[in-house]
Amino acid sequence: MNVRQATVAASDRVWAALGAHGLAWWRSIYLGAAMLVLVLSPSSYRGAAGRAMARQIYLQTGPVLLGFTALAALMCAVITHIVVVTAQSYGLSRYALEMVVRVLVIELIPLTAALFVAMRCTIPSGSAIMQMRARGLFDGWRQKGLDPLRMALVPRAAGGVFAAITLAALSCVVALITVYVSVYGFSFAGLPVYTRIFGSIFTPGVTLVFVLKTFFFGLTVAIMPLASGLYASLMRHQPGGAELGGFARMFAVLLLIEVVSLLGNYY
Repeated sequence: MNVRQATVAASDRVWAALGAHGLAWWRSIYLGAAMLVLVLSPSSYRGAAGRAMARQIYLQTGPVLLGFTALAALMCAVITHIVVVTAQSYGLSRYALEMVVRVLVIELIPLTAALFVAMRCTIPSGSAIMQMRARGLFDGWRQKGLDPLRMALVPRAAGGVFAAITLAALSCVVALITVYVSVYGFSFAGLPVYTRIFGSIFTPGVTLVFVLKTFFFGLTVAIMPLASGLYASLMRHQPGGAELGGFARMFAVLLLIEVVSLLGNYY
């Protein structure tokens, strides 16, 4: 009887865990859809909501823009040097530049920018949302006839998406310049060859996949941590629990987007 009770209890725990994970995924999807609708609404850009959105866009992008760009330039210079030297040792110099551009600009930088924004901006924003709920700010907004999603979540989500796209776009430009300088130096002699390689890589299909991937990376790192902060139980909350659960789901979605983009580019 004890064995049977233990089996039933274990089965109940498994089903409860699966149900909790399924509910968390559904809430993230629902919240993402609701915030997309609110972002497309003109009323989100007027009054206090508009000022909050502008403030969050600046706070999540401005302070980290120069630092991340400098870090991306340093990373690109180091990786370019390693790849070029390795390719030369194997007699594959003519493939080195194309490989560097594909790996850095198309694959590595958008993912790095998204993870940086998540760790620096959106995961702390999820914690801030939970603290707002604990202090009763959401209830206060509702009593004043204001929508908490429009006042608190939409500005932070818009700021996270904007930061991820801006950091990725600027870092890609800096990476292209850094790769060129690392290979050809401060000379225009290699510009025709470099532009030809760039054009052969960024075909319309690859460009479309790159743009969509960067956008969905930004959307993922903006929505998932906020969903964790909005729906986590305040009574049973332990510090770090919601953030870790949201980060795990966010990383799974990022991995899925990356796999789909690789299939779109190379299959």
